[in-house]
Amino acid sequence: MSNEDFARRFGIDGGEFYITAPAPCPYLKGHKERKIFSYLSGEGAPSTNALLTRRGFRRSQNLIYLPACESCNACVPVRVVADDFELSKSRRRTLSKNADLIRSIRAPRATSEQFSMLRGYLDTRHSDGGMAEMTVLDYASMVEETTVDTMIIEYRLLDKETGEERLVGAALSDRLTDGLSMVYSFYEPDESARGLGKFMVMDHVALARELALPYVYLGYWVNGSPKMDYKKDFQPLEMLTATGWTRMDRTSAR
Repeated sequence: MSNEDFARRFGIDGGEFYITAPAPCPYLKGHKERKIFSYLSGEGAPSTNALLTRRGFRRSQNLIYLPACESCNACVPVRVVADDFELSKSRRRTLSKNADLIRSIRAPRATSEQFSMLRGYLDTRHSDGGMAEMTVLDYASMVEETTVDTMIIEYRLLDKETGEERLVGAALSDRLTDGLSMVYSFYEPDESARGLGKFMVMDHVALARELALPYVYLGYWVNGSPKMDYKKDFQPLEMLTATGWTRMDRTSAR
């Protein structure tokens, strides 16, 4: 398929698209993955990022990519419908556990405090993952190499005795024309009892509502991958199909 065909398929003007060679899939053992990708650059990068995210792409630094595996379609783009999101008893418990946290929205600048927390998170929860060997320079690139509207959302715990704030969670997120896209989130592993992963998604839903944005994009739910199974718990979800975005029900997420 030519670049013109790709551009027409995804509804953008111009752009260079590439396809990666097959590589081991990080989610499904024994599978191979391939990706279509393009570069985000210039003044049009934010609008291209928003448009392609609606088409199922994900951003990594100044790359934006889409799975294009030959014999597998397990990667399903999903997004939370912010206005329809309701607080169940379990969700309320998660919010209650984290009611003492302070949210701060910051420019995309990497800090040593963030990286220290990230290293603990990776070493504890993803020691065999693709980011296991990430260095501070890798992290700085992930956060700061961006041409789109992105931010670091920090979650801090106030020490009432000292008055100091301690970082316990962070999310690198993009602001799109129709929602927030959670690029990557991580948290202090010693605070895992708080359910910080779930809390940060829920707080992004709350922030999307504050900003009058309808969706929170969660990336890919991968059918058959325990690592990605948590995403289907954030109903109501929409998933991208061949006919467009459609509401996911529990039975389709098995």
